[in-house]
Amino acid sequence: METISENACFGGVQGVYRHKSDSCRCDMTFGLFLPEEARDENVPLLWYLSGLTCTHENAMTKAAAQGWAAEHGIALVFPDTSPRGEGIANDDAFDMGQGAGFYVNATEDPWKPHFRMWDYVAEELPALLARNFAIDAERQSITGHSMGGHGALTLAMNLPERYRSVSAFSPICNPASSDWGRKQLSGYLGADESKWARHDASLLMREKGFDGPMLIDTGTNDQFIELLRPETLAEAIAARRQQAAFRMQPGYDHSYFFVSSFMEDHIAFHAEALWT
Repeated sequence: METISENACFGGVQGVYRHKSDSCRCDMTFGLFLPEEARDENVPLLWYLSGLTCTHENAMTKAAAQGWAAEHGIALVFPDTSPRGEGIANDDAFDMGQGAGFYVNATEDPWKPHFRMWDYVAEELPALLARNFAIDAERQSITGHSMGGHGALTLAMNLPERYRSVSAFSPICNPASSDWGRKQLSGYLGADESKWARHDASLLMREKGFDGPMLIDTGTNDQFIELLRPETLAEAIAARRQQAAFRMQPGYDHSYFFVSSFMEDHIAFHAEALWT
């Protein structure tokens, strides 16, 4: 593992690291914030999964998360959103290929050799963090924005004992029935829609739910709200009687101005679960 940078940040360290990924068969880069407490003990970990076109850097520099994480003594990890580099499949559109891994393991060409973001986030990167940093692997929670909100919700519901809490900012809630989803799920996983269900938060909510606290925020002025389909997740939460706070925030859009406005709420929400 290569250290790209380490900077003092709110009493802790914001680092950026690169390593060779077995899952994605390429070099992968991630950001990791460790609070001051990590100098003396293992600390809880909050995952932040980013959205379409993002790298590890977007949320690391725009989400205003480190200060709140430092206040609660929580580490933050910012993975990349896809494999990248020469010889790795891509698409001219912004919503497919590099920068748009959708947190699935691709089974279709040309994506399947490298696009295994599910294994990377669920297995490989957690193990690497536990081996190399002061992380308490028994105390993890997860959040994300847009495509990353989709990833956070689907990982949490498919790995029921992994995360103590889950939240999402403007998640893609029903990709199996949305133009932000059908293209990607069919491209990565093939035409058999039965294989898509484990990557659709609204369908998973009806089937499994999540055994823990959940927080969802979406802006009423989100310019992509028809693609996000938040109403499908709200209906599924109500039908299952899931423990959840589902909030439509008046006037907010899809940007990091929205994410940073409610980051304090989300980190405090996760801190309560992580330190209990």
